[in-house]
Amino acid sequence: MGNPLDPENRLGTMITTEHFCKVSDYLKTARKEGLRIIQGGFTDRGIYVQPTIVDGVTPKSALFREEIFGPVLSVTTFKTEAEAIALANDTDYGLAASVYTGKLSRAIRVSRAVRAGTVTVNCFGEGDATTPFGGYKQSGFGGRDKSVFALDQYTELKTIWIDVPAE
Repeated sequence: MGNPLDPENRLGTMITTEHFCKVSDYLKTARKEGLRIIQGGFTDRGIYVQPTIVDGVTPKSALFREEIFGPVLSVTTFKTEAEAIALANDTDYGLAASVYTGKLSRAIRVSRAVRAGTVTVNCFGEGDATTPFGGYKQSGFGGRDKSVFALDQYTELKTIWIDVPAE
């Protein structure tokens, strides 16, 4: 962790002290809930948060229910595809999701079923400038960034319906 302009570093600071405190609070919550921190879990030098993996996260946890926007991966296990889809959709948010599978048919089926603005399969990414980016439900701002769809947020559609009597 360090200055992101230094090629030796892979992770910079949180964007503000307020953001650092918010992400740090999730680490405290994980400990308070007795969740298993597999990797990381500590803060360092100012407003750095170590990349962290938290296992045993249940749908009742804030780590499951809220958008953290920090280097924290919350792991929730499931037994069936249907359970995985239900867990993924059991949130007020839907910015992005990732599906990891060796079966193309499952990748397509689950990607269609998960309510998220971007679903990646066997990778992570947001695409390029031509790929719409934005969330479902309470994620994002209700529109799309990037691509031609980003222009929609700068327009307002209006319909005027007039009954013009014959003269």
